[in-house]
Amino acid sequence: MSQPEAPHPNTPEPGAQGQPVSHARVAGHPTREGGVAGPPASEAAAKKPREKLIDATTWKFAIVGVINTIVGTTVMFLAYNWLGFGYWVSSALNYIIGSIVSFFLNKYFTFQNKERSLKQVVLFIANITICYLLAYGMAKPIIYNVLEGVSVTVADNVAMGLGMVLFVILNYAGQRWVVFRKP
Repeated sequence: MSQPEAPHPNTPEPGAQGQPVSHARVAGHPTREGGVAGPPASEAAAKKPREKLIDATTWKFAIVGVINTIVGTTVMFLAYNWLGFGYWVSSALNYIIGSIVSFFLNKYFTFQNKERSLKQVVLFIANITICYLLAYGMAKPIIYNVLEGVSVTVADNVAMGLGMVLFVILNYAGQRWVVFRKP
């Protein structure tokens, strides 16, 4: 067995008069607490793969979104323009029907989530509700201010279109990072 190399006799000990004391942990070396230090935080962060904002999950969400958009938009505009339902009822029908389709497609296809829990269903409903109210609640006043002088029917139809765009952005964030978040 070899002996550890002794420090040079002219090398002062850390903490000796005028010498700085390093409190940094060195990976693989004992700590004051009796454990062994792990890699520095920056090294550990570098080893963790970064989640891309646009990846396969994003594209799957987009495919499901196209399906939901076709179903929901058809329901919404038929309800408003043919059945005579108002702005809020028509847009709500879009999201009630589209959300049922969305839950199952996103859960199993997009996010491949096998969890079966009431909490997840409640989070999904809360996410859809919050995103809907924010998106459509912002869209109508924005469009009414921008398109002054046009008929209510035109303004409502354009507002519903803007509401859809805002909803998609908010809903994606909520589903990916809250409802179907990977542990």
